[in-house]
Amino acid sequence: MRVFILAGEPSGDKLGGALMAGLKSLHPDVSFEGIGGVLMQAEGLNSRFDMSELSVMGLAEILPKYFHLKRRIAETAQAVIDMQPDVLITIDSPDFSLRVAKLVKAGSDIRTVHYVAPTVWAWRAGRAAKMARHIDQVLALLPFEPPYMQAAGMRCDFVGHPVVAEPVATDHEANAFKAKRNLSKGPVVLLLPGSRRSEVARLGERFSQVAKQLKAQIPDAQIVVPAAAPVADAVCELTKDWPDTLVLDPRQGEYAAAMAEKRAAFRAADVALAASGTVSLELAAANTPMVIAYDMSPLSRFIISRMVKVDTVTLVNLVSDTRAVPEFIGKDCQPDRIVASIADVLAAPQDQRAAMALTMQRLGQGGEAPGLRAARAVLDGLAAD
Repeated sequence: MRVFILAGEPSGDKLGGALMAGLKSLHPDVSFEGIGGVLMQAEGLNSRFDMSELSVMGLAEILPKYFHLKRRIAETAQAVIDMQPDVLITIDSPDFSLRVAKLVKAGSDIRTVHYVAPTVWAWRAGRAAKMARHIDQVLALLPFEPPYMQAAGMRCDFVGHPVVAEPVATDHEANAFKAKRNLSKGPVVLLLPGSRRSEVARLGERFSQVAKQLKAQIPDAQIVVPAAAPVADAVCELTKDWPDTLVLDPRQGEYAAAMAEKRAAFRAADVALAASGTVSLELAAANTPMVIAYDMSPLSRFIISRMVKVDTVTLVNLVSDTRAVPEFIGKDCQPDRIVASIADVLAAPQDQRAAMALTMQRLGQGGEAPGLRAARAVLDGLAAD
């Protein structure tokens, strides 16, 4: 069995590595060609070029590389057609992946599988119909996504979210972290201002106000800020005058130890304030109640408010079909309201804990690993083709 597989960013590389391992366990004579990062390469992929060439976000960043990316799309599609694999698997990065799939379908009848469904349930529903012209099968991370893809004419399999396969700290590790960092005198509050510089810049002042107001209202609160590596310097600068704040800087010490300490901090926290994103699922996996806050530029706020089709942006709320996690988005992202909500969650976390447990169950926790489920779905789709 021959597979051409491609990913364009680290999250896709993680999905791809797990899928490749699953395919190898179910079909030992499988071989791979394509594009990927270190995790996919560890599973036997010889990447045709460095995946970092595709990890470009934002109009200002894409424009200077537009013609180079266009060449890479054409080169990759031609390589797939020349190889004639049993299946082409594209992972996320739709601006690259779906353009490759479109060219492949125009020049062959190779089966195409796309891993990670677009968020058509939230906005731009027309993307599903466009995908269906050149994608045969979609592997979905969220349990409510298959009907949207199937309605557009594609096979869609829910394979579980990768968060359920990520390691989570034990209570013992959480208690050891609190003892080591002297965090046993009051509630531990995580503040997570984002993993992109634009997020930290836009949310930073409001998170600063939250930190100061929170300490004034709950004097024994202990603030912990696990900084994402790409923004660690910005987070350290932001928090330098915050009261009683511990910043976990992943640049200090070994990477594995830094990630273990981050997991322990997530487990040890009594509540978290987080920028919107998949971090809500990481917190849910750690059983940590949360408040979500996010804002964007006025123009983006105006446009998105008129396109979005859901009343919540938090995946815990969506997957559990509750609204247990409080959100402060856009004009509602006000420090005094956020602080009051943090205090409310600290006082009564029970409903959130139930919603988080249901979310993890629905995402596949306790079942077969998502990478193996994805591999089974790919093989089943091939057999049915």
